[in-house]
Amino acid sequence: MLNNKLIAKVLGSLLILEAAFMLLCIFTALCYHNSDFWPFSISFLITSGTGMSLVRVGRDAPTVMTRRDAYTIVTLTWITFSVFGSLPYLFGGFFGSAELWDFQGRLSITTDAFFETMSGFTTTGASMLNDVEAQLDTHNAMLVWRSLSQWIGGLGIVFFTIAILPSMVGNSMKVFSAEATGPIRSKMHPRLSATAMRIWWVYIILTVGCGICYALAGMDAFSAINYAMTTTATGGFSIHNDSIAHFHSASIEYIALVFQFLSGINFSMLFMVIAKRKLSSWKEFKRSEKNKWLDFLGNEETRFYILVVFICSAAITLILMVSNGYQLEPAIRKSLFHVVSMMTTTGIFCDHVGLWPHITWIILAILMFIGACSGSTTGGFKSSRALMIIKVIRNEFVRMMHPRAVLPVKLNGKAIPTQMVNSLLAFFAIYILMCVGTTALMMAIDIDITNSVIISLSCINNVGLPLNELGPDMTWSDLPIWTKWICTVLMLLGRLEIFNVFILFTTPFWEDN
Repeated sequence: MLNNKLIAKVLGSLLILEAAFMLLCIFTALCYHNSDFWPFSISFLITSGTGMSLVRVGRDAPTVMTRRDAYTIVTLTWITFSVFGSLPYLFGGFFGSAELWDFQGRLSITTDAFFETMSGFTTTGASMLNDVEAQLDTHNAMLVWRSLSQWIGGLGIVFFTIAILPSMVGNSMKVFSAEATGPIRSKMHPRLSATAMRIWWVYIILTVGCGICYALAGMDAFSAINYAMTTTATGGFSIHNDSIAHFHSASIEYIALVFQFLSGINFSMLFMVIAKRKLSSWKEFKRSEKNKWLDFLGNEETRFYILVVFICSAAITLILMVSNGYQLEPAIRKSLFHVVSMMTTTGIFCDHVGLWPHITWIILAILMFIGACSGSTTGGFKSSRALMIIKVIRNEFVRMMHPRAVLPVKLNGKAIPTQMVNSLLAFFAIYILMCVGTTALMMAIDIDITNSVIISLSCINNVGLPLNELGPDMTWSDLPIWTKWICTVLMLLGRLEIFNVFILFTTPFWEDN
């Protein structure tokens, strides 16, 4: 059975950590003299109080964690974080107010708050706020909370905890396996906490570098901090209605696409490139640098990611120049920006894609499904899985001509175990079924086909496209209440890669043996 006391202890510790992040927003409210001080203060007291109570319940919990406990902890962590993370929205009245006896009104407000929070932590970026600049005007602390939620969720809530407080999550390898994205989880150090810390340092360096570049390009400090967090988290939340396009700056668009692109690369690979080594001579340094770059560019997933971005950007550039009369530089910039934005599942725009030829929509939809590299902050199917699927298909064509041939699926020169290939095909099948099933469900409630597809791909791939960008005029807040709850579930499934949540509802999970 489940180790309930251990689960309570871990969840309580994580809630105390979430309360600490709320303190940053309280400090922001004080600095800007905002009315957000009280909503965040009340939320902090409730969250920290609940966390300390749970820690007390689990103070004498056994330290042994089973794989069953790990999957339960990860799923409950993301749900619990979203529940308590929605409190500032509720106490601040950002989604309206309702009388105590108005059940429908209170349910609608609670739904919108939970949707916004889940969208933040899963880095989906779909928002219930139709006019951010008007609804959150002078609410700097809430703007920071939205951006901070995406930054925390970028690499994973539990993964963040393993990095800074490894003793808080016992037997962390099981928890890491339950939360990590992609089919292959690489380690750079025997201790997972050391690996997590190194990856988080890469994440912090990218965030700080992005913020500095934004500031140098003309953003004010507050905007630079917020956009840096959501760009490196590939989340998409913005403090302006038209996101990056608000600044009308080519340099800012280039900065955004560069840091989105870097955030789409496996962070273990990025660490390998920037890590310093003890070297005795200049010659040894040059040899080391050359080997690092050869290893980086020799990684098949990285090469596939770069190649897909290059080919799709070139195709869309040509289409925009021929069909829409774009000049060369704007065509290259706009196509690169949106290809990177879609493939990294950031989902932000710097141009009106709705006016582009429909063939470009198809290309961007495919990129949104594929996603960037495993071990990054992005969502989607992941490039490594797409590459493995291509190799499986290629092997089947060869096997038709040579039935007795032994054709292992290889990635980076290493044969992928048959069990992993079977898991890959099962994941691909359920991923497709989820996308098709969700689209059909949305169409059944009279949502047009374009928006049905956008909703399906946005939630499952954690992209968060604005519904009125491509399809008929519609926003996320226009969806029925029960549809919003379905979308929040899809966001969670997409972030934890479906099986890690579905396993909780299977018979083998609850069997004692």
